[in-house]
Amino acid sequence: MNKAFGPHLTLDLANCNPEKLNDLDFVFRLLNELPDRIGMTKITQPYVFRYSGLIPEDKGITGFVVIAESHISIHTFEKKDYVFIDIFSCKHFDYEYAKRYLIQAFQSKSPKTHIVMRGEDFPRCEGTARVSEAIPA
Repeated sequence: MNKAFGPHLTLDLANCNPEKLNDLDFVFRLLNELPDRIGMTKITQPYVFRYSGLIPEDKGITGFVVIAESHISIHTFEKKDYVFIDIFSCKHFDYEYAKRYLIQAFQSKSPKTHIVMRGEDFPRCEGTARVSEAIPA
């Protein structure tokens, strides 16, 4: 049994569809629907906004949604055809599905993904029984 607190999936997606990277509604819908698709509990509406910083070619869309299990964030760079995505959760989820879904959604031709199991030494309350253990047979 894996003792990690939970998985942290990161995606560095290059050579994406520039229309997707510049579509505020698309990023909102993605963040709005993704928690359900991966079995998470959305506790806020997605917050999505356009970003134009000090470096003009770094403009894009930033968005995140808070889930009961942690968060999902997206940062697009429309002029560079690039997007960074993070999903961190204290609940295990099908990160292989999430990777495929997001790569396809942004139509990335050069994806790089990483999964890190975080909190392997995170203190758990040993006195708390699991529901299946707490119910007498």
